[in-house]
Amino acid sequence: MSNEKAISGTHKMGLLPATLMVAGNMMGSGVFMLPANLSAIGSIALIGWLLTVVGAVALALVFAKLAAIDPAAGGPYAYTRKAFGDYMGYQTNLVYWLANVVGNVALAIAGLGYLSHFFPALKEPLILAMGSIAVIWFFAYANILGPKLVGRLQSFTTIIALIPIFGTALFGWFWFSGETYAAAWNVSGKSDTSAVMATLTFTLWAFIGVESASVSAGVVDNPSRNVPIATVAGVILASVAYVLSSSVIMGMIPNEDLVASSAPFADAARIALGDVAGGAVALFAAVGCLGSLAGWTLLVGQSAKAAADDGLFPGIFAKVNRRGVPSLGLVIVAGLMSLQVLATMSPTASEQFGKIASIAVIMTLLPYIYSTIAIKVLGYRKMPNSQYTFFVVAGLVGAVYCMTALVGSDGQQTRWSLIFVIATMVFYSSSITRKRDIEEKHLHPGGRAPVWVRYLALGVTIAALVVMFWLSVGQYRDLNLRSRSLTPPDAAGTIEMIVPPAQPLPAGSATAQPAPVQPAPAQ
Repeated sequence: MSNEKAISGTHKMGLLPATLMVAGNMMGSGVFMLPANLSAIGSIALIGWLLTVVGAVALALVFAKLAAIDPAAGGPYAYTRKAFGDYMGYQTNLVYWLANVVGNVALAIAGLGYLSHFFPALKEPLILAMGSIAVIWFFAYANILGPKLVGRLQSFTTIIALIPIFGTALFGWFWFSGETYAAAWNVSGKSDTSAVMATLTFTLWAFIGVESASVSAGVVDNPSRNVPIATVAGVILASVAYVLSSSVIMGMIPNEDLVASSAPFADAARIALGDVAGGAVALFAAVGCLGSLAGWTLLVGQSAKAAADDGLFPGIFAKVNRRGVPSLGLVIVAGLMSLQVLATMSPTASEQFGKIASIAVIMTLLPYIYSTIAIKVLGYRKMPNSQYTFFVVAGLVGAVYCMTALVGSDGQQTRWSLIFVIATMVFYSSSITRKRDIEEKHLHPGGRAPVWVRYLALGVTIAALVVMFWLSVGQYRDLNLRSRSLTPPDAAGTIEMIVPPAQPLPAGSATAQPAPVQPAPAQ
């Protein structure tokens, strides 16, 4: 009863923050590089976008209806477990949780990569690592303070990120050239059909995060109403941002220049408003990217808590503070992410981490596929026949959408993803033991998280910032101070130190990068 009281009313996020969380999590950092990524194929990418939006809206409708039928926390985990049983639920949660724990590190690196435009010292690996750790623990601390604060924080950062995106999408048409756009229609050297399919390699990943509101249903006010609206509205907002901004930039910047661009939105801003605009866009990109880390951190905590409450994940992840937040679980996640940052400072480790991150991205599609089929199970006899048929068809469209992304993924990475999924059966044995103990000994998962956890998160954040500052002012013997020269943001080189862009990654997922990636049959 006390937990229910703690998470009620004043500590939950409303409709607008939930909507902006969905949109912000999907767009992440990669939206700022999408025009450059797609320019290697051509402006025919518009057709790919339109096809992709259909699949994304189908997924949004499925998650919205599932949330209306049963607004349980956990999103894909909760739906899969109720439709297909404990093991499938356990597998879904483990895959989803690990994928985000691994992938969220790249968001911290990407955000600081954009800030290196203003603070060149961030190009030093050790300073970048300390900054990343500070960012990770700061957002863990923000989440510990409550979902309402996170909702406000991400609302602010998403709006900041949307300024250059929608500014370009709405006002860039004054500098749009039909000839420039037409000249770059299909530069891939392939047929139009093949070019559109190559476009899907990028666009299919742009909507990872559509489930954000449903996963966080436990911390959303009036979830049966607000989660469905936030899901659909968030997808529509992201779709408009993607299609309009990508199209107008392809008509503003000649294709040969756009392909080589490391900051297409900044380049478009320079054409329209001059050099100062480039720095502003870099700042907006950094704020939006780091803000999306707040939302993804919330998702990781809520997904693990939902499974722990059911006895399918270690009980420590179910312990909550007085605000109903799984603070111990968040600290564990922040610790794991910090270890990843430190362990991947060397080029060799960075390459391996890049492969693991790519595999994690592939695995995020499995919970989507399970959810699209779960609508047929969970929706049976809970809606009129015509409505039931509509949502089953939407689920099938969403499943095909996800399967298309899997088919286009790298074969080696898909194989390792499959091996891990099979291995979850072995891990599940420990969960069976724990669930039996809960049932037979009448144990109650969760309980109170100690107060010191909050102060630990704040302390680590401050300590990492102090170390980063100390190193950046020249105390580190190998560091040469640099002036803050106004040059285009060099995020690409920074991020490659941690996550090399070996494969195209989802623009809105935690593993999205601002570095341009050439199209390939891989994910």
